[in-house]
Amino acid sequence: MFDLLIKGGLVVDGTGTEPVIADVAVRGGRIVEVGSITGPAKETVDATGMWVTPGFVDIHTHYDGQALWDGRLAPSSWHGVTTVVMSNCGVGFAPVRAHDRQRLVELMEGVEDIPGAALHEGLSWEWRTIAEYLDAVDRIPHDIDVGAQVPHGALRLHVMGERGAQREPATTDEIAEMAALAAEGVDAGALGFTTSRTLNHRTSRGEPTPTLTASADELVGIAEGLGSVGQGVLQVVTDHMNTDEEFAMFRRMVAQSGRPLSFSLVQSPFDAEGYREVLDRISLARQDGFAITGQVATRAVGLLFGLQCTLHPFMANPVFAEIASLAVPEQARVMADPTFKARLLAAHGGGKVRKLGGGLIGAFGHMFELDDPPDYEPDPTQSLQACAERAGRPVEDFVYDRLVADEGRTLLYLPTLNFAGGTLDSVGEMLAHPYTVPGLSDGGAHVGTICDGSFPTTLLTMWGRDRDHGQLELPFLVQRQCRDTARTVGLHDRGVLAPGYRADLNVIDFEHLTVRRPEVRYDLPAGGRRLLQRADGYRHTIVAGVETYADGEPTGELPGRLVRGAQPAPA
Repeated sequence: MFDLLIKGGLVVDGTGTEPVIADVAVRGGRIVEVGSITGPAKETVDATGMWVTPGFVDIHTHYDGQALWDGRLAPSSWHGVTTVVMSNCGVGFAPVRAHDRQRLVELMEGVEDIPGAALHEGLSWEWRTIAEYLDAVDRIPHDIDVGAQVPHGALRLHVMGERGAQREPATTDEIAEMAALAAEGVDAGALGFTTSRTLNHRTSRGEPTPTLTASADELVGIAEGLGSVGQGVLQVVTDHMNTDEEFAMFRRMVAQSGRPLSFSLVQSPFDAEGYREVLDRISLARQDGFAITGQVATRAVGLLFGLQCTLHPFMANPVFAEIASLAVPEQARVMADPTFKARLLAAHGGGKVRKLGGGLIGAFGHMFELDDPPDYEPDPTQSLQACAERAGRPVEDFVYDRLVADEGRTLLYLPTLNFAGGTLDSVGEMLAHPYTVPGLSDGGAHVGTICDGSFPTTLLTMWGRDRDHGQLELPFLVQRQCRDTARTVGLHDRGVLAPGYRADLNVIDFEHLTVRRPEVRYDLPAGGRRLLQRADGYRHTIVAGVETYADGEPTGELPGRLVRGAQPAPA
């Protein structure tokens, strides 16, 4: 008797091979047979006309807080994801001393745009060590599996105190202590170590992250700590990915630890061809025997603007400040008054207003209204600036009316990375490269400005079905989002539909698979706001052999658990 039998679906098994019509049988949370199966089952799913894929593995998320107060790790679990890896970019909540809790909250709030009030209310702080933090996560059932890593920011504060926060150089003894703590964390079940070296990451006070200028010796020393226990991966986000010095450090970290490294790779609008040079550096490193991988996005990294969001074009306007404390529907009602509109637009010419956010809040020539379903490769002729010009109206006047529409629920989209030249061609190149994997979704983070937890769905729909050029083969895309991402972080027991592997699966109505427009909910602790995004087309999502979502709705089951450490492939 099988626990579950999925009948007659088009099986895309995660290995990159051609799909076949087959049945998939599950028992005890594992796949036990794939093929033409006639045995009895406690539950049978008719997958005729559907795709059957492994569950998606998202290796770049920030559910470090949410995993402690929420059993459902949305939006990732709404997009076919069955395993997430958190604590990326060097931010997290362990190890920690009591007097550093506020700093870690400020770091997460600033770097990942998660409200500090929600973190203060939602975190129990029942841990001090990494092992104790992992135990706290492990006590809470989830809808999907969760893996955690050792964050460099927390390590630095724990070992160096204020000197670490002020980015002072670590001594030899401090490096040794950080290395020992990282090794201890990995030995307790963390999947690896993460760090940040970008000025884009700042605390909620505006201070650079403690890890920004950490020396190569410090990073290599911590990597060697992982090497001493023979497990764990290294993850880096950096402003310097395309420099000889930085890549030499990557190579050194891998060479002296024996551990694989991945880093975030995007196309910068200031160096539109630079990503190709980085891809060449990765290829050369691989040829030389260094396990270095690029984590790449499946579309542009873009900001969302609106009255409900952290940012909108009139947020610094002195007249808007009069109503900033009101609920969004009430803001929209007041703004609909022609007299208020005239006052606000008359006050909207100051230099300080236009410079806020580096000028991004007024970049109307590169900003688009986000429809449902959203267009993530918009035609430049549909920018707000272009639409206003065609309407013969000042752009601020035009944008004002768009923001007020729909009771203030309008969302504006500004692609910032991976969109040089107004296309996503660079994304296709990066996705197709042999030494990259999909990543950077930031699920659980940037809850007021970015909503990219839907990256796995975009990977399949945009690059496997909808784009009129540059499409990639669907078996390849599934392999990348399942087996390859899992192996990148040492999880060899999932991402493939074959006997012995974890029974994490999706049954997908691929023809109707669609990403919906993001929406704002106020359901974080302390009434905090977050952007969420649904998808149509996921008929069944199964974790460890248990159905967690049916047609996008929760079944009530929470079979997900903490993944402790690297997992071997089935015998």
